[in-house]
Amino acid sequence: MTKVAPIDQRKADHIKINLEQDVRSTLTTGFEKYHFTHEALPELDLNRLNTSLSLFGKTLASPILISSMTGGTSEAETINLRLAEAAQECGVAMGVGSQRAAIEHPDQAKTFQVRRTAPDILLFANLGAVQFNYGYGVDECRKAVEMIEADALYLHINPLQEAVQDAGDTDWVGITKKIAEVCKKLEVPVIAKEVGWGFSEKTAKVLAECGVAAIDVAGAGGTSWSQVEMYRAPDEFTRQLAATFVGWGISTSESILNVKKAAPNMTIFASGGIKDGLDIAKSIALGAALGGMAGQFLKAAAVSTEKAVEMMKLTKRQIEVSMFMTGSASLGDLAKNIKFKS
Repeated sequence: MTKVAPIDQRKADHIKINLEQDVRSTLTTGFEKYHFTHEALPELDLNRLNTSLSLFGKTLASPILISSMTGGTSEAETINLRLAEAAQECGVAMGVGSQRAAIEHPDQAKTFQVRRTAPDILLFANLGAVQFNYGYGVDECRKAVEMIEADALYLHINPLQEAVQDAGDTDWVGITKKIAEVCKKLEVPVIAKEVGWGFSEKTAKVLAECGVAAIDVAGAGGTSWSQVEMYRAPDEFTRQLAATFVGWGISTSESILNVKKAAPNMTIFASGGIKDGLDIAKSIALGAALGGMAGQFLKAAAVSTEKAVEMMKLTKRQIEVSMFMTGSASLGDLAKNIKFKS
């Protein structure tokens, strides 16, 4: 039997592969099919536009989310702290990577604990939903939240990644019921998050019935975690299996619309291939509250906190200019100015 790499080695591999390899899906986000109407007389002052919003009891300066990425290694700790420091300065939300490593190895908790540099940000803890079939429950969810003083908990949902991963966790029977139990018993909001293959209308409806407070669609069009696992594959069989699914999934734009149709009152986070503030503006126009990016922030934070701040400020300005040039005085007005072009 193939020896499985420890969790910390897997995390180190994920960072290295994402920084060094082309792991993009062959699908697109679908945002290229949506266009804003250009208004040459916007009747707005660009420097007075307000992009702030309130979510889960916190005020954000702009609808930007640093999507869940990493933790569990010393390199990951450095990146998380830089991202958190930048998030604090820019007033944006942040999620950490899966905390399973720190639940099982408490000495790794500090690699996720970013409140020391970001006391005020909207912060999301993170565990894999499939772990409910491998000994985890509400207690572990509480530990993850308490570990980083989080405002809410991501439950990431990644069956395809597990299916193509060497010795992945592939028993998903009964997970829906266990998600519902956590939603009922946990003291903070629970957010369901895909990791790059999106949500169907059917699954969005099921999650809404479970009681999740938000859905992060994490659609296809950006990083393909089957491609990441392809680069980690220990043998040719596993490599070919992972490579098969490079074009799998539901695009980010379609996933947003699926959730909106299945659960009209659901808070939606958009992520998966979002490359800039214009894509975030399109996401908001389609019904999302936040737009999340990972790769761009990861690469910036790998250099310095300053680079991460620079990237966040650029993203915010891109959102503001999108509002300005569509005559949108508020984030909500963006929905009035977007069109689908096949």
